[in-house]
Amino acid sequence: MFEFRLKPTVITFVVGIILWFLPIPEGLEPNAWHLFAIFFATITGIILKAGSMGSMAVLGMTFCAFTQVLAPGDPAQSVTNALSGFGNSTIWLIGLAFFIARGIIKTGLGTRLAYYFIRLTGKSSLGLAYGLNTADLLLSPAIPSNTARSGAVIYPIMKSIAMDMGSDPEKVETHRRIGSFLTLSSYNANMITSVMFLTATASNPMAQKFAADMGISISWTSWAMAAVVPGLLCFLLLPVVLYKLYPPEIKATTEAPAVALQKLKSMGAISINEWMMIATFFILLGLWIFGNVLAIDATTAAFMGLCILLLSGVLTWEDIKSDKNAWDTIVWFSALVMMGSYLNALGFVGWFGDLMAAQFSQMRWQMAFPLIILVYAYCHYMFASGTAQAAAMYPVFLAVGLSVGVPGEMLAIFLGACSTLMGCLTHYGHGPAPIFYGSKYVEIKDWWKQGFFISVLFLLVWFVAGGAWWKLIGLW
Repeated sequence: MFEFRLKPTVITFVVGIILWFLPIPEGLEPNAWHLFAIFFATITGIILKAGSMGSMAVLGMTFCAFTQVLAPGDPAQSVTNALSGFGNSTIWLIGLAFFIARGIIKTGLGTRLAYYFIRLTGKSSLGLAYGLNTADLLLSPAIPSNTARSGAVIYPIMKSIAMDMGSDPEKVETHRRIGSFLTLSSYNANMITSVMFLTATASNPMAQKFAADMGISISWTSWAMAAVVPGLLCFLLLPVVLYKLYPPEIKATTEAPAVALQKLKSMGAISINEWMMIATFFILLGLWIFGNVLAIDATTAAFMGLCILLLSGVLTWEDIKSDKNAWDTIVWFSALVMMGSYLNALGFVGWFGDLMAAQFSQMRWQMAFPLIILVYAYCHYMFASGTAQAAAMYPVFLAVGLSVGVPGEMLAIFLGACSTLMGCLTHYGHGPAPIFYGSKYVEIKDWWKQGFFISVLFLLVWFVAGGAWWKLIGLW
């Protein structure tokens, strides 16, 4: 039993060594190139699954400190710089949101919410899809791990309902009754809800941080404002489009509301801890939305929310210590953001951006903008997470767009959204994908085929409706 897989690990190290010893491109500092070699090898290891994301991130930080690429000739400062990501407030915002999300899951509030919407809308397969997706949407601002949100709350309920409707994962002939439709609807709705709020998935704050490094300020409110129209349109259209392209055999699900009602009765009345969780949820939303007016930073607000949950007993310190996903995210997030930030600070991102921009130099930004987005979007076939794509490609594509005059905030948010939205393309495209694909309701060919159609839908909505909305609110 080894943490690292031999062949991908060897490939990762070979890639890093080859890049390290290649001639340094003209106009680039040696340390910038060598940091890129470490960074690229780290991302390669993550993509090839040579080891866990945390393991690869720690290796990357260690090589940065050991080779002193961040502070030549100063070993102590090199270590300090390698660990600088842990002092980033954005990283702690996402970690704190994980802890707060644990309260939603622990109290059962998320499950109650999902069953409530199934009771309201579950009389048809289409209504059932909207019910599950609405629960995901309402939970998304406070649960930054879309894998946890879907895996711990939405997926178990979805699968249970599908099986109650006669869709047995072990019987292929029953998959299309309703299981296949609900699987693709719930998964792809999760991609949509994950881009509507800054705190809805880990890659969003990473994009925010990289944008800030280039002088583009994005707040929780400004992200939500930009994403609300294209996000809600995608949310409303997705089940209907899937209903036409990949229809369930069962159209009426009249028994689902009764099942949901029975589940709600078995859960009993809303507990004090659930009410406290609801109050904390709304306090956090208020602080995140009006933070600029109240002079309260988003991370400070998250700390306040966590303190409320700890003082009220909704969460204990043991809950915080045992949240492996949160601490894991803080570690690998810190390493990748640190390397991405120093690639920008040492001039690599600007150099590569200028190189790429030369290809677009004769274009107006209105022509270059869709090309940049399309190339970035469909590069997601190479990635198993939005975070990996954002870490590897986001700063470069943002720099290219800025160099040809694309309005910064509009480009930064659209690129950040694409990192997650394009998780629709493959059965490995984002964290929740293996969970839903593992249900066995959807074959790979159907997943990829419908995923491509859905990607076209998402991009059309964001370009057309999003573009019009961004013009109205002054983003371009």
